[in-house]
Amino acid sequence: MLSLKNWWPTPVRSLFLFLVWLLLNNSLALIHLFFGLLLAWLIPLLIHKFRLIQPGIKKPGAALSYGVMVLWDIVVANLQVIRLVLGPNKKLRPAFVIVPLDLTDPLAITILASTVSLTPGTVSADVLPLNAQGAEPRLLLLHVLDLADEAALITQVKQRYEAPLKEIF
Repeated sequence: MLSLKNWWPTPVRSLFLFLVWLLLNNSLALIHLFFGLLLAWLIPLLIHKFRLIQPGIKKPGAALSYGVMVLWDIVVANLQVIRLVLGPNKKLRPAFVIVPLDLTDPLAITILASTVSLTPGTVSADVLPLNAQGAEPRLLLLHVLDLADEAALITQVKQRYEAPLKEIF
């Protein structure tokens, strides 16, 4: 017997697909409602077996405060980069830094790498395995526009970004 879960594997995703379809078409005509519902039902039904199971967010409040903190850091980092770029370029100290990670979940590592890349002045260059035997990625390679203290940067990334992500996931 087929259950509702088999017919609507991801109802929230279906709802978003339906709403995006209506927004893109900018119409509530019957044909757009019909095709929006059809695609919102059919696309998740066809692709749900290909999706990777993502970990759930354990603390949504912590995720929200993390997002606000990252937005604030982006604004502050933009101002710092403006000051650096408009100043003398000889004072810039670009460098690569390897940050050892405690995170093991691929989604959390991806969010950490994206967070660092979104913050101006730093870019995630690579996620490296701890050893050459194909182990899970455990090192994050960063490129920094102006590096004053490598240990302080590593501590900042681990405390400001990695620790909250460990709590969220």
